[in-house]
Amino acid sequence: MSFDSRSTGRVILGYFFRGLLLLVPVTVIVWAAWRALAFLDGIIPTDIPGLGILILLAIITVAGWLGTTILFQPLAEIGNEVLQRVPVVKTMYGALKDMMEALVGSKRKFDRPVLVRFGGGVDAERVGFITQEDLEHLGIGAEKVAVYFPHSFAWSGNLLIVPRTNVTPLDANAADIMKFAVSGGVSKVEEE
Repeated sequence: MSFDSRSTGRVILGYFFRGLLLLVPVTVIVWAAWRALAFLDGIIPTDIPGLGILILLAIITVAGWLGTTILFQPLAEIGNEVLQRVPVVKTMYGALKDMMEALVGSKRKFDRPVLVRFGGGVDAERVGFITQEDLEHLGIGAEKVAVYFPHSFAWSGNLLIVPRTNVTPLDANAADIMKFAVSGGVSKVEEE
């Protein structure tokens, strides 16, 4: 009799943990999306829920459209020149602009996944992305490359300059490698 109640308890406990595995990620994603949408909707306060985010999306879309027309180019150059003259803003603006270009712009940088071997008696390798191969402007020879290593469960990372001989290109989709690295190695790399 006690054997059956123990088996039933294990089965119920198994269902409970399976339910956690299914519901926790979905709940976290829904909560994060809800908070993000509420934040974006609050940028332009209106009495109608959701209207603020629609106005924000329209403004961004119109700015993107103007950015491709002749009207916007002179204004963008003036704004860029003003931002380049303010010392602290210049550095932050330049870094953010370059990061956005690297992620979603025409100058994508996170498209060459690599595996980097570390020395010093440690037999360890780390997944990263080559961001620059020519480092002459830094006074570094051609034998080294810049590799960005994303942190797990964060949108941050480290940039290391490593010997080219320690870098092995990965034959995989860059988006899958980024997902693999950011998830802490939990996500699987999809086969083409």
